Amino acid sequence: MTAALRAEQVEASESFSPGEYRFTPKDFARIAAFLYEDSGIYLPESKVALVYSRLAKRLRALGLESFHQYCALVGDREDPAGVQERRQMLAALTTNVTRFFREPHHFDNLSTQVLPDLVRLAKAGGRVRLWSAGCSSGQEPYSMALVVLSQLPEAADLDVRILASDIDPIMVGQAREGLYSEEAVSAIPQELRRWLVREGGAWRMADQVRRLIAFRELNLMEPWPMKGRFHVIFCRNVAIYFDDPTQARLWDRFADVLEPSGRLYIGHSERVSSPRFESDGLTAYRLGSPRK
Repeated sequence: MTAALRAEQVEASESFSPGEYRFTPKDFARIAAFLYEDSGIYLPESKVALVYSRLAKRLRALGLESFHQYCALVGDREDPAGVQERRQMLAALTTNVTRFFREPHHFDNLSTQVLPDLVRLAKAGGRVRLWSAGCSSGQEPYSMALVVLSQLPEAADLDVRILASDIDPIMVGQAREGLYSEEAVSAIPQELRRWLVREGGAWRMADQVRRLIAFRELNLMEPWPMKGRFHVIFCRNVAIYFDDPTQARLWDRFADVLEPSGRLYIGHSERVSSPRFESDGLTAYRLGSPRK
């Protein structure tokens, strides 16, 4: 047996599956490293099948013959095609599960515990800022906006704004459109649907809602361009994809940009480990004592 044939057999035996494309542990490790470097998302080996199924579609679209070729492409930061495909890879591997008024206790807390003071501040000419960090296709920031409008119908004419950001430009584009199916809007309380406009067989967010929100592509692991502080931050079901050190950095960065009386809302399976925060109810947090 030749050395080349032995090497080929060893490589084949190290593949995760005999699928359409050979996918080796080395390929997976490189893709996981790229994703972690770009987004902070940690990919355990239990996600092998997910990575293969989502990226095999990209290999077909690009006409590539192996994951080895794919890794070479996305690993070349000098090649514009490689840079573009790395963004496509990121979009393919990030999960976008959302719906209107998901985890409704957060919106109850926002409405009863936070907004009354912010409404008074806005009516007195003050600046009010909210942030949906990881907005996906937009249901979360639009839910936030509807709650704000329920207490402050003139919010769009005051200094009240919601930043809605996501790492996936495709999701940001969909969110900016503000167009949703009948099934999607069924979760919106009836009394808040006056800010929706029928458009064909779907519903579009009315101008009063859309004027409140600025949609931006933003990587939470990179420098943030925002200068002012926020009164409310929603970052739900995002940190579960980060390892502990990355989560710790994120909590501290949120603490740095949150107003002293502000709130941070996270997902039901997440916990804030930073000593700078203290619990304010079920997966709602406020700043604790200043860090010494």
